[in-house]
Amino acid sequence: MKRKIRIGNAGGYWGDDLSALKRQLTGGPLDYITMDFLAEITMSILQRQQKKNSDLGYAVDFLDQLEECLPLIVKKKVRVISNAGGINPIGMGRKIVEMAKAMGLHIKVGIVYGDDIVNQLYELTAAGEKFTNMETGEDFFEVRSHITSANIYLGAEPVVKALDAGCQIIVTGRVTDTGLTLAPMIHEFGWSMDDWDKMAAGIVAGHIIECGCQASGGNITDWQDVKSFHNIGYPIIEMERTGEFVVTKHKNTGGIVSEKTVKEQLVYEMGDPANYISPDGIARFDSIRLKEEGKDRVRVFGIVGKPEPDCLKVSMSYDDGWKSNGAVLVSGPNAYKKAEIIADIFWKKLNHKYEATRTDVIGSGSIWPPSLSSGEPNEVLLRFAVRDHDFNKVRDFGKALPTLILSGPAGMAVTTGGRPKPSKVVAYWPALMHRSRVKGKVLVVDTDGKEEFYEISFPIRMQSTRQVEAKLDVKKTGVKKFGGKTVTAILQDICYARSGDKGDTCNIGVLARSAEIYEWLRDYLTDKKVKEFFAGITHGKVTRYELDNLHGFNFLLEETLGGGGTRSLMIDPQGKTLAQALLQMKIRIPKSLLATIS
Repeated sequence: MKRKIRIGNAGGYWGDDLSALKRQLTGGPLDYITMDFLAEITMSILQRQQKKNSDLGYAVDFLDQLEECLPLIVKKKVRVISNAGGINPIGMGRKIVEMAKAMGLHIKVGIVYGDDIVNQLYELTAAGEKFTNMETGEDFFEVRSHITSANIYLGAEPVVKALDAGCQIIVTGRVTDTGLTLAPMIHEFGWSMDDWDKMAAGIVAGHIIECGCQASGGNITDWQDVKSFHNIGYPIIEMERTGEFVVTKHKNTGGIVSEKTVKEQLVYEMGDPANYISPDGIARFDSIRLKEEGKDRVRVFGIVGKPEPDCLKVSMSYDDGWKSNGAVLVSGPNAYKKAEIIADIFWKKLNHKYEATRTDVIGSGSIWPPSLSSGEPNEVLLRFAVRDHDFNKVRDFGKALPTLILSGPAGMAVTTGGRPKPSKVVAYWPALMHRSRVKGKVLVVDTDGKEEFYEISFPIRMQSTRQVEAKLDVKKTGVKKFGGKTVTAILQDICYARSGDKGDTCNIGVLARSAEIYEWLRDYLTDKKVKEFFAGITHGKVTRYELDNLHGFNFLLEETLGGGGTRSLMIDPQGKTLAQALLQMKIRIPKSLLATIS
């Protein structure tokens, strides 16, 4: 049994760098490589693709990468795990076997499926599953007939079965990002799946590397710390049998791995830090400890877990009308005033009442709170968007936009390349389903033509093997009063941050640059103050969670993303820019506090 394994990530979303897999394979020794292709709305996109071509339904980019890298994967005996199978993992798995045979390679391919329940919804609701919307509490029966995709988030267990069967390439449907990374640990170390601390360690490791370079220098607040973004190194986990691990990257690559980069990724898309829920267990992010061990090496330890949930998450999507957007370039003196006049002309010309509309003056701070607006530019992009269930109204929007060019102020140009066309709105519906009704399936296909099949159930495990609520070994810094002279600063001077989304809720993780600053911020950076800062953007409740172990806070901003996903008419429907906005908050801070920043 191995004492340590090295797991690298080579893709954080469908659209990531196609050269990453080869770079991870050639950059140094690895035992496993994981790749994540599935965002919450991707399954619906794949459904539409498969309707046009029944052979599709998976992320074709993965096949393109294997076309180049499969001989190297076999030669180096690296095992690759990816959820690129989408809604057709069997189709993708068989394509990989055909590819290997054509190359004269011998491999086993594991195919994990059983997550797709779109054709079982009526029988499941009859059996008692409610599928109530987790975010809004809405009744499922209002949308059941419009559902286009429904996938359960499976955990690590079926992937472990495929590894136990000797598979070198494993493709899955909807398996959690963390499950892809946790599975090799269970397989290699023989971890019991009711050892909740070990499960939590694997979940945290998976969360750190699931978004690719976001853990190794991408998107960090202090981007000036990164000497080079060229040939950026994708993150690697060196997991030990004990559950402690190191985050690193290959040598001689760009990017950086530091306490900052790991902390920022930890708070990305975080909810309640004490309850980071996965099918394999619950990780307490408020227990995580970090320690830099040298250049591009951060040790992660002290992780505490809790038992797995009774229910698994189901990600559904449904048709919810139509939307369209388009923009015109406005230039010259008084660009902002011109944009106001053009917007008034446009909406009166349409003479329709839409379910949702949006006007953005990009270049004037349209994606940030009004409190951050500054001087007027000499060029702006005037963007319009509409959403409605009436196709004809949305089509009229596209017809009206080009007519602005010859009937308004000077200095305009259309930037959309013609009339904007209506596109379908695919809305997101998150729900829960009891794990006892879930059946994961594993098909093992050999290039010799042999096949094996396994079925995985997800029972509630005995939870008496350990204490559920473990005491956290996290010491709070004693509150020290900082008096004396105060100075004006912005939040970024004393913090760094990252934001993400879950539906219509944006999370912003804010990390203090010292323990003393964290203690000072306890009283200063309240949920009320954040709510006031985002007035006009955040229409729901703001909740603050404290992270003593990371010297940070996690804010959940409800009703902030215009409905979230493809329903949103916002330019940034995933809230990626809102952390940078919050960091511009002006503050008065004791000057002596700045001296605590190392």
